[in-house]
Parts: sequence; structure tokens; C-alpha cells
Amino acid sequence: MSAAGGGGAGAGRPGALLVVGDVVTDVVAVHPEPLAPATDTAARIRTLPGGAGANAACWAARTGASEVRLLARVGTDSARWHEEALLAAGVRARLVVDPDEPTGTVVALVGKDAERTFLTDSGAALRLCPADWAPSLLDGVAHLHLSGYLFFADSSRELALVALRAARGRGVPVSVDPASAGFLAALGPRRFLDAVAGVDVLLRNEDEARLLAGLPEVSRAAVRLSRLAPLVVVTRGAAGALVAERGRITAEVAAEPAEAVDSTGAGDAFTGAFLAARLSGSDPTESTRAACRAAALAVTHLGGRP
Repeated sequence: MSAAGGGGAGAGRPGALLVVGDVVTDVVAVHPEPLAPATDTAARIRTLPGGAGANAACWAARTGASEVRLLARVGTDSARWHEEALLAAGVRARLVVDPDEPTGTVVALVGKDAERTFLTDSGAALRLCPADWAPSLLDGVAHLHLSGYLFFADSSRELALVALRAARGRGVPVSVDPASAGFLAALGPRRFLDAVAGVDVLLRNEDEARLLAGLPEVSRAAVRLSRLAPLVVVTRGAAGALVAERGRITAEVAAEPAEAVDSTGAGDAFTGAFLAARLSGSDPTESTRAACRAAALAVTHLGGRP
């Protein structure tokens, strides 16, 4: 296996953020009218670089992280295009080129309310494996972020666990975003929580929080989860976000107003900006405010990148 372009992230400046996650090609279709079965529905359609991990990395770079690195797997079909897009966004990417599978593709159907429904073909993205890992990836890294999508396939889950153990061995804090309530339900909440045991920060939306905690009320869910991970941040869309630390709610942060066009990537923007703020020394509440600002900006245009 080879890496696209410049290859691995070796020793770098202290304070780097390493994201291990997914790079996919997004096909975003915005349809102001409801889908009409068995015939045409007018839509505005764009093909854009995406992926939860890649999006979060780009938003972290955009919102002030001094150095952002990414480990992901792509197909030969679009490796160069994705590498160039990440480089332009300020992300140093190690893209392992898969010889057998194409780059993952997500079709995002975006309705009049800016909410999106995903059709997902993971392709090469979840074929990351322990062989793709190198200890040098953590050189100079101050924080490791794992995209939750990694935990939904055997190979990429093994890679995520290798990275998690390596980070903890070096005293590097780790965050995880569960990424998908649908995939999370299929895997099973207990299996996911067992896999991410020992993480320092859990970033999820309210549906994922309720599912993981097994509780219908989001604040109680956040409190329960914060007994498993020291810091939990739960996004609630227009209702803002909750911060829970070690068994109690410590902040409720209001959402920033925005004219929503496409909610694709809003959670990734939140994650990237939150991590950038934390790396700069902001406390959890201030970091959540910065994250809400980025999420509000993200929904004002098509696609999940800045």
C-alpha cells in the first residue's frame, strides 16, 4: 500500500491535532420540493470533498489549530483530488491508497428544511487497518481525534483501537465523535462504549447521546455519559449544546443564529472548531461557543467543508 502525495506525518511542531477518520466524495442534492417517486424532482447537485474525519480536520485548521494532520484511506479514482483539497484547507494528509476499492461516496439528500438524509457507500474509507498505523504519526501530537465511523467496520475498528492505545501510552488526550445514530444502533451502544473506553472527550448529537446512554432525556443522557468519559458535549441543533463533566451539567451554550441551506457537516464543523479551541487553551464552555459559531457558518453553504 502506498500513500498519496507527501505521505506520512512525521515529527512536527508540538501541539498538532491528528485526526484518524474518513475521506469520502459527497454528492449533495438540494431539492426544495419533496421527492416525487417514479419521476423527476428538480434539484441543485454538487460533487464535493467530504467525510466526517476530513471535514473536522479542515474546520480545525480553519478555526485556528496550528497544525492538523489526517490519516485516511481512499481509492485510486480520486486520491489526488482529495489530497489537493485537504492541502488547500491546511491539512497535512496521509492518504493510504486502496488498490481494490474506490473512495467512499455519500449521497446527501437535502430538503427544504436543510435537513439531510444520507446514502452511504463506505468504499475504501473503512478499510483502514492496523498496518496503516505508524507510531511516528503521534510525534508532536497534542490531541488525537477518532471519527466514530471507524468503529462500524472490523478492520477500521482495529485500527482505531491501535491508535487509541498508542495515544494513551504517550499521554495524548483522545476524543471520539460517534458520527451516525443509524450505524451506532446497528453496531450496538454497549459494543461502541466498550470500544471507546478510556477516551477523554465524547462529542455527539442528542440522538446519539440518548442511544448511547439508554435515556430519553438529553441532559440526563449527557450526565450519564460524562461518568464514562470525563468531558461530554452534546449538540442539539437550534437548541445549542450541553457540556457535561464528570457526572454533572456544567454549561448550556446557545446556538448561533444562521440561515440554514444545508446541514451536511455541521457536526463536523462543531467538532473541528471545538478541538481547535481546546488546543489553544480554551475551557470547555468557551470551546463549545466557538464550535457553535463554526456550526452556524457551516449550514449556510453546500457541503461539509469550510
